Amino acid sequence: MQQHAVVAQQFGPTASAYLTSAVHAQGADLASLRELAAGLGTPLVLDLGCGAGHASFAVAPVARSVTAFDLLPEMLAVVAGAAQDRGLHNITTEQGDVASLPFADASFCMVVTRFSAHHWFDVPAALREVKRVLKPDGLLVVIDITAPETPLHDTTLQAVELLRDGSHVRDHRPSEWTAMLRSAGFRPERAGDWKLQMVFDEWTARMRTPPERVAAIRSLFASAPQQTRDYFDVRPDCSFTIDSTMFTAKRSAGEID
Repeated sequence: MQQHAVVAQQFGPTASAYLTSAVHAQGADLASLRELAAGLGTPLVLDLGCGAGHASFAVAPVARSVTAFDLLPEMLAVVAGAAQDRGLHNITTEQGDVASLPFADASFCMVVTRFSAHHWFDVPAALREVKRVLKPDGLLVVIDITAPETPLHDTTLQAVELLRDGSHVRDHRPSEWTAMLRSAGFRPERAGDWKLQMVFDEWTARMRTPPERVAAIRSLFASAPQQTRDYFDVRPDCSFTIDSTMFTAKRSAGEID
C-alpha cells in the first residue's frame, strides 16, 4: 500500500530519534498507563504502533507480557535494543499492519496506542481488529494528538502536520474519536486532556522536514488568523502547543460476538 511506503520513508531513517525525544519519552500519561495496567493484575498487553516503545516500557514492569507492534522494522529494532538495555525481558516485538492483526481472538487483556493513530490509514478497521483481539473484559487505551473542534483551527493543524510529515493522515477531533470508538463496539471515556509544547526546530528536525516545507509552515503560521495563532500559542520562533487526549474504552454492554 502506498501509505505504508510513505510511513516507511518518513520514519525508517528517524526511528532512533524517537527514543530520546522528550515529547515521546516523558509525560504523566505514561504513569497513567502503568496505573491502568496494574489495575488489571498482570495483563497481557499489546502496544499498537509502538514507535520507539515508550508505552511498552511504561507498562512492562506490571505486565505479564508486552507485544510491541509496529509497521517498521527499524522502530522494532530500537524497541528491542532499549528493552534489553532496561532489563525489560517481557517485551517482544511483532511487525505488521494495525488493520490486520496477526493475533488470535481474545489474546490480550489490554491494548494501548500512543501518538500513533494519526498515521493510520483506516482507524475504524484498526478498532475492529482491536475489539477482536481484546478479551471480553479487556481495556483499550488511546492516546493521541487531537484536533480542535473548531474547523478553522482544525484545518490549520492538519496543514501544518502534513507539511512537516508526508505520512500524516489526520489528527482526529475528540468527538470523532468518541464516534469511532462507539461504532466499533466500545464504551469510550475521555480520561484526560493536556497541551504539549512543540519546540519548532526540534519538531521539524526530528522528521527531517525539507527546508522548503519548514518555510511553508512558518508562512502558514504567520498568515493564520489571530484566533488560531492564540489557540496554538504560536511563539515568535513558531514553537506552539498542540492538544493531546487520552481515551479509555471497554466493550459495550451486552455485546455478543
